[in-house]
Amino acid sequence: MIPRYSRPEMAKIWELENKFNIWLEIEMLAAEKMEDIGLIPEGAGKNIRAHGNFSVDRIHQIEKEVKHDVIAFLTSVAEHVGEDSRFIHQGMTSSDVIDTAFGVQLKQSADILIKDLDGLINALKQRAQEHKNTICIGRSHGIHAEPTTFGLKLAGHYAAFKRAKERMIQARDEIAICAMSGAVGTYATLDPRIEEHVAKELGLKQETVSTQIIPRDRHAMYFATLGVIASSIENLAVEIRHLQRTEIREAEEYFSEGQKGSSAMPHKRNPILTENLTGLARNIRSSVTPALENVALWHERDISHSSTERLIAPNSCITLDFALSRLTDVVKNLVIYPERMKKNLDSMGGLVFSQRTLLALTQAGISREKAYRIVQRNAMKVWNCDAAKSLKMYLKEDEEVMELLDEDDLKAIFDYKFYTKNIDFIFERTFG
Repeated sequence: MIPRYSRPEMAKIWELENKFNIWLEIEMLAAEKMEDIGLIPEGAGKNIRAHGNFSVDRIHQIEKEVKHDVIAFLTSVAEHVGEDSRFIHQGMTSSDVIDTAFGVQLKQSADILIKDLDGLINALKQRAQEHKNTICIGRSHGIHAEPTTFGLKLAGHYAAFKRAKERMIQARDEIAICAMSGAVGTYATLDPRIEEHVAKELGLKQETVSTQIIPRDRHAMYFATLGVIASSIENLAVEIRHLQRTEIREAEEYFSEGQKGSSAMPHKRNPILTENLTGLARNIRSSVTPALENVALWHERDISHSSTERLIAPNSCITLDFALSRLTDVVKNLVIYPERMKKNLDSMGGLVFSQRTLLALTQAGISREKAYRIVQRNAMKVWNCDAAKSLKMYLKEDEEVMELLDEDDLKAIFDYKFYTKNIDFIFERTFG
């Protein structure tokens, strides 16, 4: 990943130094257990632990010749360990090391992403409660529908990211797997106690049936989870972008002193962060299909998944970490305009009360079809931009309406408080 969209803690997980350190730890743990159960000479495991080391540059140098990264790694380690290096990797395959280490890296990444989600969830909770009763228009199909509150909008996104956290925890648990079963997964050359020991020390679970590799349905689930989280990021980002449109201007990204919105137009304040998040979400989701396609491998194993995972794993994890952090900052600093929300709410002359009127007429004794026809013919006069009159005014002039409803009925119908009466109930259910 490019530095522009990387944060140091997550990026470090995917550096070669970290990967080879995990490889080395796996080899040392395995050697120590082999010594413990008498498979290699006494003291060999301890010596491997004491002198085990590697050089990334040397690994690259060796790999140019041998064309195999694990062999290049083992050769570099052997140069540090000396004679006892012959006991390293005893009965193991490359996958025993690579797949187990990959699980560790994905688990480490998941730990960071879960913390990121906690930060975003807390920010959304705070802003939702702050604007719990800030009334605004709800839109369906991009068109004014009925009143809601801005806090309720944010509460919906809060709930989505709570679900995202639960999925991320499940994905972490499913990918935190150790598989050290030797060629084609039979344990013929590798005692199962070695896998048990390595798994315990690394905080992993043992694979049920590894077939030499960890089954890729686990990885598919992991990357699909990242993709769903990315879609939730985009969902909120798009909402903010819409609300920042000039014609709406109900909320906008914080615009700092000295910031420039356009190289050509000095007046511009563009939603650049949420547009950026939309693009990053697309990038993260692009990893899902390759991960799904990696599930179908030849027989007990092949490496068609390998090149894909070398690309999608660091890219997806690093990008999602950055995106969650950026979105958290956007939410914390979001500028909200309640007055503008109220102005937009009132801008359609009370059309938002059409359903209330429809229901009142049906309760007064006429059919739904007739009530709908009466309300719609009055509403369309307002819709057609007759700014001189509101829906309430037209209803007062409609004889069919006034035969069924009186002034007090209309006053009750055209009351915004009706739409916020259950907000406390929803918030209690959402935030407890």
